[in-house]
Amino acid sequence: MARFTSMEQLRFLLFDVHRVEDLFGYERFAHLDAEQAWMMIEAARMLAEQEMFPYFKAMDETPARYDGKGGVKTHPQLQTIIRKAADQGWIGGYASFEHGGMQLPEMIFSTGHHLFQAANNGVEGYTGLSSGSAGLILNFGSAEQIETYVPKIFSGEWQGTMALTEPQAGSSLSDIVSSALPTNYGYYQIKGQKIFISGGQHEACDNFIHLTLARIEGAPAGTKGISLFIIPKFRPKQDGSLEYNDVYCAGDFQKMGQRGYATTHLSFGDNDDCRGYLVGEPHKGLSYMFQMMNGARISVGQSAAAVAMAAYQASLQYAMERPQGRPSGEKDPAKPPTLIINHADVQRMLLTQKAIVEGALSLGMECNRLHDLTHVTSGEEKENHHLLLEILTPIVKTYSSEQGSRSAALAIQTLGGYGFTTDFPVQQHYRDLKIMSLYEGTTGIQSLDLLGRKVTMNNGKALQLLGAKIMETISGALAYPSLQSCAGELGIELKRIASVVQHLFQFAQKGEIDRYLSDATVFMEMAGYIVIGWQWLKQAETAARKLVEKDFKANSESFYQSKIHTMEFFFRYELPHAAACEKTLLQDGNLTGIRNMDMFT
Repeated sequence: MARFTSMEQLRFLLFDVHRVEDLFGYERFAHLDAEQAWMMIEAARMLAEQEMFPYFKAMDETPARYDGKGGVKTHPQLQTIIRKAADQGWIGGYASFEHGGMQLPEMIFSTGHHLFQAANNGVEGYTGLSSGSAGLILNFGSAEQIETYVPKIFSGEWQGTMALTEPQAGSSLSDIVSSALPTNYGYYQIKGQKIFISGGQHEACDNFIHLTLARIEGAPAGTKGISLFIIPKFRPKQDGSLEYNDVYCAGDFQKMGQRGYATTHLSFGDNDDCRGYLVGEPHKGLSYMFQMMNGARISVGQSAAAVAMAAYQASLQYAMERPQGRPSGEKDPAKPPTLIINHADVQRMLLTQKAIVEGALSLGMECNRLHDLTHVTSGEEKENHHLLLEILTPIVKTYSSEQGSRSAALAIQTLGGYGFTTDFPVQQHYRDLKIMSLYEGTTGIQSLDLLGRKVTMNNGKALQLLGAKIMETISGALAYPSLQSCAGELGIELKRIASVVQHLFQFAQKGEIDRYLSDATVFMEMAGYIVIGWQWLKQAETAARKLVEKDFKANSESFYQSKIHTMEFFFRYELPHAAACEKTLLQDGNLTGIRNMDMFT
């Protein structure tokens, strides 16, 4: 087996920590059981091992590239990957039976995608984009739109994309200018340009369905005037044939990482013949698109954790095979070198990676569980699950991408000079991972979302619910003597962040919004450490229970002991950073928001 992830860790998180089997008691998922669920994960592993991982390096060395004629040439294996993933249900498996899906919980569906992300991150995005695009059409499109586009996307014949960003606007969606002129024929005439379109118009698929934001003529300014359109590259005719829809690929972007993943510049309506089909109601496009964007933000966080996991596995393997140097107390140069995993600082780097990666994976699974529960519960219970998911979404995206990059850097450091060479994969993982802090809103944007929207939403109810969930885990962990110290520390950190929120709120209440948000990224960092600490305490509590019960059917005794040891490592080496964030956030004065630009010279 190619070692790019840990199946033991995935099983532990899926069945023991986050208890996917609880979902099978709900009608929507009652057709599943634990054995079936794991069989699907094993099938995904085989697909990843056989069809994706062997092409990981080749796709980096022969990247997707613009052909000069309006298309992008990709690696020949890409079409095989997309079609086989589609055949196994990894594009549309989450959908209901009536729409051709398998009604899989997101917990299972995303675990399958984790394997693809870890095996070959440069290609998994194609299937993920199609899944999200089809889901948007299923939720907000007409019956005709669903019938026309969704089956072809699920089959892998057509590629779905998300077209938001414009050259002059960047992440500021309120400034998009792509236009939609109404006609009397059931479509809008579209003109405009979009950049950074992942998966856009390559040769591995027959057609491309661009879910595109544009402004209907006469619409109000800002985000309230944005509508969502289906814009196919080739529009279907009544007889079933296709005709070109005036969507031209004007070029591509060559990138430092994810080089097998096409990223394009699209031009709509150069010949005044681009037709767009309105999804849902006019001027509600951004609210519709946010459904896909929020799902994509969680997916990006999971993808970052998956790539960091692959880098960790590569560095762990190297450390267990590479002899170099001798133990600190060994003075005899005639003694053979020891494996580098026996050196304390290498162990520190490996444990840091493990703590980051497995903590981030657990948080991603937590988000998937909440997503599933919002679809099978109702009333206040559903609303509480939704609020928890809302506040965790920017955290899982940011922690996994920022700390995942740090983890991959440590993988390079573990290999030393060899880590910097193309002979080993860790440098590619590092390059692939960097985009994750930029995708679907940069770290700064996620931080503004967390502090500016999620902390304050429903009068702070989401934050209160999160605090209650963490306290619930703390209370459970106190039953185990080996966990009591760390449980107490996490309780202290909860009080720290509560005092920070109270301190910052005074600026918001006085209308000093710039001051309130000026250190949003520092607040995000603090929140990340605390939330991952929660996930580690949750994993350690499960492991402690298994050790007490001597339940080693699924994993070994040493596996569970490693969970407690890694939690202790996280609490000693990582969690203390939250106190440093608190110190910065509580200090008076504002050193950002500078008006005098001479300060930077």
